[in-house]
Amino acid sequence: MHYEKDGIYHVYNKSHRNVFVLDDYYLLFLKKVKKYISPCCEILAWCLMPNHFHFLIMATQISIQDIEEPHRPTTQQLSKNWGTLLSSFTLTLNKKNETRGPLWFYRTTAKMLNGHSDNYPYVCFQYIHQNPVRSGLVDRMEEWKYSSYNDFAGRRNGQLVNKALTFAIIGIKEKTFLNECRKELDEDQLNQIW
Repeated sequence: MHYEKDGIYHVYNKSHRNVFVLDDYYLLFLKKVKKYISPCCEILAWCLMPNHFHFLIMATQISIQDIEEPHRPTTQQLSKNWGTLLSSFTLTLNKKNETRGPLWFYRTTAKMLNGHSDNYPYVCFQYIHQNPVRSGLVDRMEEWKYSSYNDFAGRRNGQLVNKALTFAIIGIKEKTFLNECRKELDEDQLNQIW
């Protein structure tokens, strides 16, 4: 993955099986996100699903810093940290479950959303929070505790997202958030966040 400073990215990956089968696994993943991802980018929204995850992030100067890797000439800090997060999480789960092998299908994808005439960061933000409902896991977004929705709705005081920056980037106000999140998404716009 290559990041540009101030770039807005939809970051996602999927597993070939349900990874998050216990609350403890969701919480472990989020603890590792706080350790490896939060220090080197701005997290704008997130959602963990049973077999995949979504993050909306903004790259910072720390994100794009090149670091030397023994097996690669240069790697950006944020790319390295995503790899460290996923490998650390995989090792921990494999040890707990006495299993082996990778959990994730492909390399993590980071799709840049800047520079489009439509507000793709807004569309991605909405999709991330609507994903559990669209997938049939819950009836209402507030019922899914593994997303940033309840942080934005004021029902939880989460530490991962930068709410003020997110509202500025996606162009909605905190007081209109609940109404905005219930808007139906256009399928053509949704195709652009992948």
